[in-house]
Amino acid sequence: MHTEPGAPPQRPYVLLSCAMSVDGCLDAPGPQRLILSGDADLDRVDEERAEADAIMVGAATIRRDNPRLLIRSAARRAARIARDLPEHPARVTLTASGDLDPGARFFAPAGAGAVVYCAAPEAPKLQIRLNELAQVIPVPPPVGLVAILTDLSRRGVHRLLVEGGALLGREFLAAGLVDELALAIAPFFVGAAAAPRFAGPAVYPHDPGRPMHLAEPDRGDRATDADGARGPQDRGDRDPGAGAIRGGP
Repeated sequence: MHTEPGAPPQRPYVLLSCAMSVDGCLDAPGPQRLILSGDADLDRVDEERAEADAIMVGAATIRRDNPRLLIRSAARRAARIARDLPEHPARVTLTASGDLDPGARFFAPAGAGAVVYCAAPEAPKLQIRLNELAQVIPVPPPVGLVAILTDLSRRGVHRLLVEGGALLGREFLAAGLVDELALAIAPFFVGAAAAPRFAGPAVYPHDPGRPMHLAEPDRGDRATDADGARGPQDRGDRDPGAGAIRGGP
């Protein structure tokens, strides 16, 4: 789905990618991860990662899911190297508390490395703890998305893939900072009130009077060109349908 074509020059083009249940749940409550994606959707996400300059997730997603955020396909990695790009895109997160484990897979040395935007009071301590595992960039609290996107653009990030979680996706969408939303829908309900959900209560720019528009509705289980969001992706043994929607900030 698309909001509006193109992105303002001061920030990257943002694709928000999310897999959910029919009732909009991004996961189930409890410690065990819910499987929402199948092989076809995971391959689609891998393709999107290969086309991105950076991949962003929230700090809570790192703590809960411990994602690698790496490109799985050897052919796609080789194609990036042939284009004189890092084997894997940069991995980006943001944190107000600085509560990040240096042993998380997010910080494993690979490709363009890891970048952490951290509230300024906590940034020096976090940089010491992470040492050379990541570059910690202090930002004045509250940690705002517009300032982060502007800084990423200055660092050469032209296309950003946002993969979750629920709070980060909602903030991007409510702020009108998403150029594409790609949704993969697993064919089942979760039905738990405590489950994290896609696009929780907020004021969004795309209300009934200003809807997004569907892009490539006949792509079946593969989606790019969507304006909105797609959430955590390393979750897969089912083949949901996926679509792309466009809207605009």
